[in-house]
Amino acid sequence: MADSPSYPPPGDPIGAQPGPQTCVRHPDRVTGLRCTRCDRPACPDCLREAAVGSQCVDCVDQGRRTVRRARTVAGAESADRRPVVTWALIALNVAMFLLTAVQAGSLGQNQFSPVFYDLVLWPVRVVVLDEWWRMLGSGFLHYGPAHLALNMLALYVLGRQLEPVFGKLRFAAVYLLSLLGGSVAVYLFGALDSGVAGASGAVYGLMGALLVGALGRRITAAGPVVGVIGLNLVLSFTLTNISLLGHLGGLAIGAAVTAGLLFAPARNRNAYQAAAVVGAFLLLVALALVRTAQLV
Repeated sequence: MADSPSYPPPGDPIGAQPGPQTCVRHPDRVTGLRCTRCDRPACPDCLREAAVGSQCVDCVDQGRRTVRRARTVAGAESADRRPVVTWALIALNVAMFLLTAVQAGSLGQNQFSPVFYDLVLWPVRVVVLDEWWRMLGSGFLHYGPAHLALNMLALYVLGRQLEPVFGKLRFAAVYLLSLLGGSVAVYLFGALDSGVAGASGAVYGLMGALLVGALGRRITAAGPVVGVIGLNLVLSFTLTNISLLGHLGGLAIGAAVTAGLLFAPARNRNAYQAAAVVGAFLLLVALALVRTAQLV
């Protein structure tokens, strides 16, 4: 009688068995887990939770590079909505006011500070002594706490709406160019012997930016924006000690630069936007130089 064939004991596997699997990033770690995307073995430290299962860190990084990030109408990333530049500008204005108040020994008469005197926009000193820094520095000075509070409140309200749409760099460009636009308007058409200071030109530039965005790209409701700008213009014409030229100059430049940012073609948008910003800056410089040539 022939011998009966031998079988493996119950429970033992039949056939050749693979060796233990190790993590593709850590060969010294045995693992029974796999990436649901590439199916490679990975240890728990190399896996990240996904919508379905877990993915290895390599697949997660590749996915981040290939996914197109959402952007606003101005080209800024939609994910970052923190008004960092707005808060930084408010902090800088408040710090400058406190410095001048301490130097002058008075909150209400802080214009008698040495720093205030060195930065306030006196067109005659720009002409005679070439003190061009006053064009920018005067925009961070304020006559008393009420002047500061009104401008900072407006900056906070406008900045919270505009900075997330423009992004930090574009928003800062609109603000600073509007500030310079107000100063250049005062230099072109204002009295040579009057001192002008305040962030109003920059704030009005943000109003112009919001108006362009509301009317052209539906950033916000157009009606309230037009009403707020109209009210501020009426106050500029009726109240005393208000630099109407600075307001109008900032409003015009802010609106013009914003139009260049929002209506730039999608293709090569960054290049067109950079050209709009640089072009506005060069225009302001040219106007200031022409005015200087007329006065000297």
